[in-house]
Amino acid sequence: MAAATSSKMQLFSADDVARHKTASDCWVIHRGKVYDVTDFVEDHPGGDDLILRYAGKDMGEIMDDPIEHSHSDSAYELLDEHIIGRLPTTDAEKEALKERAAKGGYSGKDDSIVITDDFHPDETDQSSDYKQNKFLDLNKPLMPQMLSANFSKEFYLEQVHSPRHLKHPARFFNQDYLEMFTRTPWYVVPMVWLPIASIIFFRSATQFASNLAKTPLNASNWYEAASKPTQFDTGVWSVALTQTAICWAIGVVIWTLLEYSIHRFLFHIDNILPDKPMFLTLHFLLHGVHHYLPMDRLRLVMPPLLFFLLSYPFTQLAHTIFPHAVANGIISGAFSMYVVYDCMHYALHHTKLPQYMKEMKQYHLEHHYKNFELGFGVTSKVWDYVFGTQL
Repeated sequence: MAAATSSKMQLFSADDVARHKTASDCWVIHRGKVYDVTDFVEDHPGGDDLILRYAGKDMGEIMDDPIEHSHSDSAYELLDEHIIGRLPTTDAEKEALKERAAKGGYSGKDDSIVITDDFHPDETDQSSDYKQNKFLDLNKPLMPQMLSANFSKEFYLEQVHSPRHLKHPARFFNQDYLEMFTRTPWYVVPMVWLPIASIIFFRSATQFASNLAKTPLNASNWYEAASKPTQFDTGVWSVALTQTAICWAIGVVIWTLLEYSIHRFLFHIDNILPDKPMFLTLHFLLHGVHHYLPMDRLRLVMPPLLFFLLSYPFTQLAHTIFPHAVANGIISGAFSMYVVYDCMHYALHHTKLPQYMKEMKQYHLEHHYKNFELGFGVTSKVWDYVFGTQL
């Protein structure tokens, strides 16, 4: 198992720790962090009685006192291997622990991490992380390591679902001209896709108007017809815009289902993922890196090229199933909702939000930090409830 990182540490109260004070169940506190040293009690060079004296308590006073009991750097490194959580540091975290205590306290389950409104994990110690886990060295570009690695699927999935956190975006490639394609600021999404969604909506409306007025449109005259609406009466345009708006709304709903389905059945194909380096690398690029580095600001939204590749089969399917006017209306709605999805996804990780989005933030971060096999909805929980995957 991977050593617990500060990014995935659960919250414990002093009362939670105090319940673990025996040789067979020994927890201690040091500098606000909680450690389960049960396996180390008998092996302690100074004798088990010294550890048991501080079982269930804060041992910072004796651990850090060179006169009373001197400890080497290796002793602190050994202690870090037993970290399981930390004490609360903010008012929101303290309040969350009070609420948990009122419900019976810490349950002992791995998914008991408390997600608060101001949740933000501590930075991962890059050097010790690699030393402990032997996965990816966060001090170096990640993709050359993935391409040359021979991780087992089990080890790879265990690691990518144990989040790490850096102050600055991780580097993927040594070469700047490759690196630039892996980084996408959130505002690129609305800048690129809202104009495209608007054009497609406009195209749908002119096609509906042409159908109603029985005026054929083609590549050479559709813009002229739309820019001179007087050739169609007002009633035709009113009906055309209504039809387009209905299709747009249908596209919004369809997107929410696509959002759920792609997240669940494409991004999280963990169970059927082939145990081959090439497929593990592809998984890492597609979604694994987001679970590995969930707070990386430049890898929270989809690069335009990747979204184009993923959306192309669906847009072609829409034009195969529906008349072009209907298909374009639906696509414009889906693209519009995609912009909402990706901007909201960024906000859920990095922004203080109104009440509904606070609830969705907690829900989505629980997907990252509690159970990645549940909670696939980002903008809504509806499809999670429909298909029984709610957190």
